[in-house]
Amino acid sequence: MRKRAFMLLLAVAMAPAMAGQLRPFASDGCSAFPDGTPAQRERWLGCCRAHDLAYWQGGTAEQRGAADEALRQCVADVGEPAVAALMLAGVRVGGTPFAPTPFRWGYGWPFGRGYQALNESEKAQVQALLPANAPAH
Repeated sequence: MRKRAFMLLLAVAMAPAMAGQLRPFASDGCSAFPDGTPAQRERWLGCCRAHDLAYWQGGTAEQRGAADEALRQCVADVGEPAVAALMLAGVRVGGTPFAPTPFRWGYGWPFGRGYQALNESEKAQVQALLPANAPAH
């Protein structure tokens, strides 16, 4: 019970951090996962970059689920369904917005945003900061 109360207090304290400026898009590829096979080193890198674009923007839990499923499908489509399943498990666990990692859901925003739909002002920030070569998602 104390842990729940602490987490609630922490969430309330972090609420001001939810408002903020979006950092420019950056991708680290497949984060802690290989970008491809030893023979094809960037085999699914494009899938990861598109996934990073969605994670950078953040949004609702439903949007995160859709982004993670799109990653799984993309990697499966390049011929690696087993790798796709592993990657899906990894992003579902490691991509939580509640851990201060550089690859969390909504990593473009200050930490503490959680699952929150983007308002019109935030959507405008996303559009303004999208690089010309941003991957489609």
